Amino acid sequence: MLLQTTVLTQAGLSTQASNQAEGGLPANSPTISDSPDLPVQNPYDESWQVVKMRVTAYCPCAKCCGKWADGITANGHRIESGETFVAADKAYSFGTELVIPGYNNDNPVKVLDRGKAIVGDKIDVFFPTHQEAKNWGVRNLDVKIKS
Repeated sequence: MLLQTTVLTQAGLSTQASNQAEGGLPANSPTISDSPDLPVQNPYDESWQVVKMRVTAYCPCAKCCGKWADGITANGHRIESGETFVAADKAYSFGTELVIPGYNNDNPVKVLDRGKAIVGDKIDVFFPTHQEAKNWGVRNLDVKIKS
C-alpha cells in the first residue's frame, strides 16, 4: 500500500511517500515534536491574562440571590434558559470575557452580574438550578481574563 504523509519541517511542509505493508509513517519520519523551532499555536493571544481566583456558583433562586431573584442581572440582562455567565467584582467591567476551567466547556463567558459577596479575585459562575450550583462547590482556579 502506498501511504502519503505530510510532515512539518523547519523549512515548511513536505510530502513523503512510503511503501509499507503495515501502513503508518516510516520509523525515521520527523514529527512536530522533532521540530522545536516551529511556533506552537496558542488559542489565547497575549491579550489574555491568568489570575488565580476563588470560583463559587449561584443560580437565580431566592436562596442565592435574595430579593434580587427576579431573573435580571445587575447590568439589566434578562436571563434566558441555557445561558452561562459570571458575577464578578466591579473591577471587571460588564462584558469582560473569562475562561473558567470546567465551566461552559472551557469556552469564554462574560461578566453580566455583580454580588455584594463577590469582591476581589472571586467570581460566581451561573447555573440554572440550585443543585447544579451546589455541585460546583468552591474551586480555586487559574482563570483566563481578556484584557
